[in-house]
Amino acid sequence: MRTVAIDLGGTAVKLGVFDSGRLVSVEESAAFDGQIGLDETADRVERLLAGERPDAIGIAVPGIVDPDGSRLLAAHGKYAALHDLDLSSWARDRFECPAVVENDARAALIGEITDGCAQGARDAVLVVLGTGIGAAAVLDGHVVRGRHGHAAILGGHITVDIDGPRCPCGNIGCAEALASTWALARDASTGRQELGPELARRLAAHGGIGIRDVVETRDESESAAILDRYLRIWSAVIVTQCHAFDPDIVIVTGGVLRAVEVILPALRDRVHADLWSSSFRPSFVTPEDPSTSVLRGVAELAADLDRNRISNSKGRP
Repeated sequence: MRTVAIDLGGTAVKLGVFDSGRLVSVEESAAFDGQIGLDETADRVERLLAGERPDAIGIAVPGIVDPDGSRLLAAHGKYAALHDLDLSSWARDRFECPAVVENDARAALIGEITDGCAQGARDAVLVVLGTGIGAAAVLDGHVVRGRHGHAAILGGHITVDIDGPRCPCGNIGCAEALASTWALARDASTGRQELGPELARRLAAHGGIGIRDVVETRDESESAAILDRYLRIWSAVIVTQCHAFDPDIVIVTGGVLRAVEVILPALRDRVHADLWSSSFRPSFVTPEDPSTSVLRGVAELAADLDRNRISNSKGRP
């Protein structure tokens, strides 16, 4: 069985070809300003396939997917031209095979519980900490999607500060608007965030800074304060996910993995301390190959389509 996985990420587009569940070919290119041409993507897929035809295609997108698993309904500031476009029909017409569309955080979770750091888990949450904050959950073996496609993936848009800034999503004081790479860039560039000498030097030299820069300069009091606030906000997101879904395992992924040795133990300790007193204290894991989590997840969904174990309908598990 040959399946194709397409990951339309916010900053990059990844393509993967799987043969009987094994990733045999992968390609990545930049997504400029969150835009992508479908014809160009299809041409790249065909080059990767080298004349072979796929049995099924899985497409991951960074936003809300309709309950039918066929189209991107909303993704703030990303892929506006793809909103409400039937991507599954596009893929079926171009490649003459079944296709399914899924939110990228859910796809990453499926990749890790199918063949990754949480393999076999039936109750787990995934939190993506990076450019934004994403989330997903599996409950008693069923991926949580909700009636309208919003369930479990909006963990980054819980309010952690009722007096905070308005998030692009429309809510006030979202975790993502206060503790993400884009929030750090906004606050640093506008002077709203006080920076120590070394962090300020990095910003001037490179035109931007990330979480790893904050971690590496945490001996400066300004960076230490930023990191502490971010850890408190991230732990609040994870605590909320744990209270909502009662997982055995928390999967932490995203750009913060560049400083995982500092961030993961701190997050685990804070979450365990802040959980409801009788709550189970879940284990914390990180993917061994986070760059392919999404590809592996949508490839599994596509393979299930071809094996007729799931259908591209409201009845998807």
